[in-house]
Amino acid sequence: MSTAAVAVQRRVSFTRSRVLGIVYLLIAAFSVWWYALRTEAGQETTFGLSGGGVEVPDLAVPVQVTVVILAAVCAFLGGVQLVRGFGRRTYVVLGVVVGVFILASLTYAARGKELNMVALVNSTILRSVPLTLGAMSGVLSERAGVINIAIEGMFLAGAFTGSLMGSATGSLWIGLLSAVVVGALLAWVLAVLAIRYQVDQIVAGVVITIFALGITSYLSARILGDPEFQHLNNPGRFQVVKIPLLGDIPVIGPIFFQNNVFVYLMFVLIVLVHVALFRTRWGLRVRAVGEHPRAADTVGIRVLFERYRSVIYGGMMAGLGGAFFTLGSVGRFDEGMTAGRGFIALAAMIFGRWTPIGAFGAALVFGLADALQSRLAILGAPIPSEFLLMAPYLATILVVAGVVGRARPPAADGKPYVKE
Repeated sequence: MSTAAVAVQRRVSFTRSRVLGIVYLLIAAFSVWWYALRTEAGQETTFGLSGGGVEVPDLAVPVQVTVVILAAVCAFLGGVQLVRGFGRRTYVVLGVVVGVFILASLTYAARGKELNMVALVNSTILRSVPLTLGAMSGVLSERAGVINIAIEGMFLAGAFTGSLMGSATGSLWIGLLSAVVVGALLAWVLAVLAIRYQVDQIVAGVVITIFALGITSYLSARILGDPEFQHLNNPGRFQVVKIPLLGDIPVIGPIFFQNNVFVYLMFVLIVLVHVALFRTRWGLRVRAVGEHPRAADTVGIRVLFERYRSVIYGGMMAGLGGAFFTLGSVGRFDEGMTAGRGFIALAAMIFGRWTPIGAFGAALVFGLADALQSRLAILGAPIPSEFLLMAPYLATILVVAGVVGRARPPAADGKPYVKE
């Protein structure tokens, strides 16, 4: 890189650092002005910490003092960001600031009332399950160089098939397995179009999504909507499974060790995919194919085979995410029930910089917004639910726009490879 380019890059990074510092200071000022000064002296917020049959004393905090302390933390981090920045820890600090601001907002919104934090965190994790699985589907595909826009379609197909087969066989596990298989089949179609016939990958993904939306809507109306076949849309749901001893740990137990099978599978798959991608020879081959397929081919790596396999693995992940909507959440299939979450999963993948753990963190942001909207509506909080729902999208726009830094996809992402 030339000296001029390095100078420009440093200047841009300095500008981004200053912008972030100003944003942190504005958050601190807003918290004091809107939350602390609008709260009557002596008001308290009670955070419930009990759940899952595990009783823990509630935590009552003074609203004004708590908000001022949290605002001071934001102001301190903003000052440090302005003066010298945080370097590679910028993302961590950004996460801390977002978490502090959310906590201040919750403290203000629930003043004079009780908010069960265990239930809120549990709901957040549950709502992030399909987003995390969809984001990891994108990670597996795009790390190998194939763009997967069809996650939404795979979600729908998996949800429909899981409900239909689970109802027909009376087995939730067969329904789940069927959803995974359907996701793999749609991924195979995407791989054939993108790899063998070199169709534009975005167009191929959109076509598969439209097909899945159309076919599931048609079959839902013609079959599941018929009173004679309504029994085919009643598979039931996976119930909460409590892990002995671990489920009795205060606060942590009800959140992580009293959940349905999808949550446990999600955590296991996050670890497996991360280790497989970054700690195994297979992962090295996949990343090589996605970064420089020509060089990978010269050292004997089967580029097309690795791309096929990674895309199909990603489809299986998306099919599992689709099954969550019917077998892990609602217990039936409804037309268009995924509501665009496949595309939100793509945003989580980019936000997470094409890593499983990063994608999970981004999915938690969207899951928290969804959980907050419903919880605060029940509390009758004065904060508009639309504002809370908008917050994670604004954060995503800031990241994509380059406030923190530009997320770099795999170099060969979306580029077909022709073996010479």
